[in-house]
Amino acid sequence: MQLIKNGPEIPETLLQAHEEGRAVFFCGAGISYPAGLPGFKGLATALYDDLGTSPTEIEQAALKRGQYDTAVGLLEGRIVGGRELVRTAASRILTPDLTRPHAIETHEALLTLSRNRKGQYRLITTNFDRIFEHAIRQLHLEVSTSHAPRLPVPKHRWDGLVYVHGLLSEAATSRELDCLVLSSGDFGLAYLIERWAARFVSELFRNFIVCFVGYSIDDPVLRYMMDALAADRLLGETPSEVFAFGSYSKGSKDRTANEWKAKNVSPILYQEHRHHFYLHQTLRTWAEIYRDGILGKERIIVRHASARPPTVGSGDDVISRVLWALGDSTGLPAKRFAELDPPPAFEWFDHLASPRFRHHDLRRFGVQPNDGDDQNLTFSLISRPTPYSRAPLMALIEGNDPYPRWDTVMFQIARWLLKHLNDPKLILWAAAQGGSLHPDFARLVASQMSTISPPMQSLWRLMLAGRIKRRT
Repeated sequence: MQLIKNGPEIPETLLQAHEEGRAVFFCGAGISYPAGLPGFKGLATALYDDLGTSPTEIEQAALKRGQYDTAVGLLEGRIVGGRELVRTAASRILTPDLTRPHAIETHEALLTLSRNRKGQYRLITTNFDRIFEHAIRQLHLEVSTSHAPRLPVPKHRWDGLVYVHGLLSEAATSRELDCLVLSSGDFGLAYLIERWAARFVSELFRNFIVCFVGYSIDDPVLRYMMDALAADRLLGETPSEVFAFGSYSKGSKDRTANEWKAKNVSPILYQEHRHHFYLHQTLRTWAEIYRDGILGKERIIVRHASARPPTVGSGDDVISRVLWALGDSTGLPAKRFAELDPPPAFEWFDHLASPRFRHHDLRRFGVQPNDGDDQNLTFSLISRPTPYSRAPLMALIEGNDPYPRWDTVMFQIARWLLKHLNDPKLILWAAAQGGSLHPDFARLVASQMSTISPPMQSLWRLMLAGRIKRRT
């Protein structure tokens, strides 16, 4: 689902997992670009400029291969006092410019998105910079933090922001600089020898759905992460699905998607534009909707459902946005939809009745899916599987009312349809479905007879009497 025009398509499975507190954002250097900070490649090349040296032939080869951690390790090893000098230089380079426009807005958005409905913060970054610390102060939040190598156990009691590769303090000490995971040797200790980072990542993947933000596809950090995940798979573990926001240039979308999938990552792709504008704006919009809860979804209804649904290919996926809001289990966005004046156009009905949902969407409607993916299952917002609390009992002898009870969403959609009883397309649709109305809908239609034109009133009476049937 697109949250902004031309933005990335966020899978609704991720949106639902996030609503339920099962999704965690794992943040890389890309989120700090608005504050003028470089990615890993930019940091590695800037170190040479800051220290007044040039890469050796072997270091240049490592940089060209994208092995920036290797280049940093080689640089540290060939100059006197290299480890502390390189890390002190990194501290200078990673000083953010907080006066730039939108410098910390994406960090603020991610902090908002990381707070679950119980008030726990669950957020991870491999960045060393202190922009999250500035954002926490700016928003007056109370967020506990931990940083390498002392990391929490990422289970359901975990609460806080984790700097998994270390954190630069305002005046970094030699020990703090030494704890940064920056060179290939540091990565080897963290993920292969001492394995404290690998254990954290493995446990995280087991307990949460992870979404990477701010990483490039060839980022060494991502490579180590996915190697740790691959090792778990070899041991028979079945981690949750992993997502990643990633950019693509014109004409390279399919190739970029395949490269992410080769890493066992589900890509959420956006087109490169104005320093990753679509990524940052999507995260900020998502945070606004999530922060406002039901009111955020109601705003989607008011803003978009008042107009006719846009045509396919408009570049703005308004339809998915409205259906996502309508499906909220509280029924309050659906109630707002039903009570809009003038009522939403009947053209919305085609989208409500479209079987666009599949097996992976069951959870958002309160239905626990089986482990296997049922590739043949499709359903719509107005014809969908029933959660156990609404389902009739299975019995050898059925009762008088075998129909499953409506949930609040279905009731509100029915209220909206009452305003379109004079539209012949509605009764034609009902006839095509077999002509047997749900008892609750039949009662609502009967209560509105005085509002229906005489010709349509006659047809609805025939429908209620069971006289209109689909031809077999």
